[in-house]
Amino acid sequence: MTRLETLRPDLQQIAGWIRDGSRVLDLGCGDGALLAWLGEHKGVRGYGVEIDVDNIVRCVANGVNALQGDLEAGLSAYGDASFDQVILSQTIQAMRETERILCEITRVGREAIVTFPNFGYWRNRWQILAGRMPVSETIPYQWYDTPNIHWCMLGDFEALCTKNRIRILERVVMDGQRRVDFLPNVRGSLAFYRIGRQGRS
Repeated sequence: MTRLETLRPDLQQIAGWIRDGSRVLDLGCGDGALLAWLGEHKGVRGYGVEIDVDNIVRCVANGVNALQGDLEAGLSAYGDASFDQVILSQTIQAMRETERILCEITRVGREAIVTFPNFGYWRNRWQILAGRMPVSETIPYQWYDTPNIHWCMLGDFEALCTKNRIRILERVVMDGQRRVDFLPNVRGSLAFYRIGRQGRS
């Protein structure tokens, strides 16, 4: 991989928020493609946690340090602010303990990056009006086999951050490869948040 454009559009947005030379923890890191790119192009010291054994094998093949682990077990093994940035990409909606993991990633990381499918996206609303649960590029499962259990919209996530004294440092909403600024909760399919603990510099 030589250019940012070689990453998926959502990973490009995340990579743009990662600072050169930082220490990064990617929770649910998949095959390690993002961490591999960050290590090669931004000098990042990256570590991944992934539950799927096949993805752990792919991480190793990509030269990424990754451990098999279940995020529901928590992050007690990591100290406060032990990473510059923690990434939780398209995973929070599948967590049973959503509030706890949100608090944990902002404890372990000086900053955190959270992305999730926006349930308020107009195509999702349209499918609900038509009497069906939404299925789309960002929500690819049928209602009966989905791992996703906690759907939310932009306002829901922001309210949860406020409740837990978490600062929203930056927000980007996208639809495919296009950034959405006008009516993002209706026109955007994927939300990106850069967040941090209040009172932490």
